[in-house]
Order: sequence, then structure tokens, then C-alpha cells
Amino acid sequence: MSDDHTQVQEFFTARAAAWDERFPDDGPAYEAAVSELGLRTGDRVLDAGCGTGRALPPLRDAVGPSGVVLGADLTPAMLAAAVRAGRQRAAQLLLADVVGLPLRTAALDAVFAAGLIAHLPRPGEDLRELARVVRPGGTLALFHPIGRAALAARQGRRITPDDLRDEANLGPLLAGSGWQLTSYTDEDSRFLALAVREG
Repeated sequence: MSDDHTQVQEFFTARAAAWDERFPDDGPAYEAAVSELGLRTGDRVLDAGCGTGRALPPLRDAVGPSGVVLGADLTPAMLAAAVRAGRQRAAQLLLADVVGLPLRTAALDAVFAAGLIAHLPRPGEDLRELARVVRPGGTLALFHPIGRAALAARQGRRITPDDLRDEANLGPLLAGSGWQLTSYTDEDSRFLALAVREG
């Protein structure tokens, strides 16, 4: 994806209204991924690049009514789709670029990011920004409801050696951005990389 945010917005704006209809069976995969984030009642969590907000209800369930759930996205049309789906009841929605978040340092316990890494213009710097807003020991989940090979096949392309989500690339990228990769799963049914914010 281009590093031009206008192109990213145009891509998602054109697809926002029908996004959930295109992927109607992803709900259980989102719920399972959220369950592995290790959230507790009262935690503060951000869905970075939340799109239509499919992760927001399970994130709310995980942190309970005393927790804080934020959903940030760059594309107004995706946030509007989240509102139409009623998901704003689970979270506070922010029109914000995850590469420059309007949040205090160490304000969060965790970040959930579905499909985000492919859209980051400067992955190292941008993952560092996510690290900035998470307390030491907090967690990051990089998720996709299908694995790398299945996604490449869906898009009619091949996985290349420079794929950021390859474990050999992702581990060092995270390490250089304030995170330690703790778990890596890449199966046809899902991609999930978990990392801990280093102190």
C-alpha cells in the first residue's frame, strides 16, 4: 500500500459500506484473537486502524464496563460504517492516524491491530508510535483473519521474502520499535503475532 494517506483513505472509502458484507464470517476469528491479548477487567486498549470496528465488541467484553476501548481509524467512511453497525456503543471512536496518536505516553495496556501493518508508511517508526502509547509490559496483537498464504492467494499475488509479516522480518522490526515478539501464528485460518512492550 502506498505511503500516501490519501490513497489509503480512497481505497478504504470506496469499500467501507460493503466491508462487513465481504467478510461476514470473520467474527469468531476476531473474538479468538482478542482472547489471546490477555486483557483484564479495567484495562485500556486501542484498536489501531479499527475500520468498521469488528474487534470493538470483543475488546469491550474483555475489559468490562470499567475499561477503556478506543477505536482509531484514518478513514471517516470506515468509522461511519462502525457507527451504522452499532459498534460505537463498545468504544470511543477517534478519527486519527495511528502514526501520530492523540494519546499520552504509556496511556494504554494494549493495542490490537487487524490488517494494519501492510498500510503503515514507515513500519519501524509507526510501530514505535504504538509502543509509545503502551505501558511497559503491555501487549500488541498484529492480526489478520486469514494467514499470509491465504491472503496472497485471495489477492492474486505471491508472498515475497521482504513480506513484513514473515517471522524472520517481523521479529527484528518489532525489536527495533520497542516490542518483543512473544508468539507467532501463521495458518490458513489466521495470522496472529503477539508482542510485549519492552521497559
